[in-house]
Amino acid sequence: MFKKKIRFNEQDLSSMLDACKLGDPQAQRCLIRQFAGYAKSISLRYAACFEEAEEIVNDGFLKVFLNLNSYDYAQPFKAWFRVIVINTAIDYYRRNVKWNAQSTGLEDVDVADYSSDILSEISSGEILVLVQSLPPVYRMVFTLFVIDGYSHREIASMLGIQEGTSKSNLRDARRKLQTMIKLNHPHLYQLYNLPNKGLNAN
Repeated sequence: MFKKKIRFNEQDLSSMLDACKLGDPQAQRCLIRQFAGYAKSISLRYAACFEEAEEIVNDGFLKVFLNLNSYDYAQPFKAWFRVIVINTAIDYYRRNVKWNAQSTGLEDVDVADYSSDILSEISSGEILVLVQSLPPVYRMVFTLFVIDGYSHREIASMLGIQEGTSKSNLRDARRKLQTMIKLNHPHLYQLYNLPNKGLNAN
């Protein structure tokens, strides 16, 4: 027997989610089409390259479809979806990366903290390249804390590390970024690299 086609409205997210719960492939394709860009923007911050980001997005949508029954319609879907993608990125690195900052090759440089103003002078694409160039553990902690707003306590729980380790990894990530900014944007580094204007890692 042919499976009955499920009716849904592409402009009505609730009806689309209902159809996705029932396994409607057309509704699933519509949901992917509507949120793929958002998922990619999140995953790129955690990935080292485009290919890794694609894997995170694909795994993230799979988790979304498997866990839709746990979604509370009273809550914003985008916020729930964002958490799914972030957790998928964390799971990806737990599977593929050893959490060992000692092997990252961080240069032992003596540089002052940079001002947050410097990032406003660099394009989003350039910032993404710098963040993606960070060693995986630094990139994960930096993105979770600075971009997605998690506390060190939350990060420690999410990554299975000590809170102090999260703080030290953030500090080292910022030092690494300083080095890259100094090399790639020396004029901005000189302009904004002022004493006592650095970001506080605590």
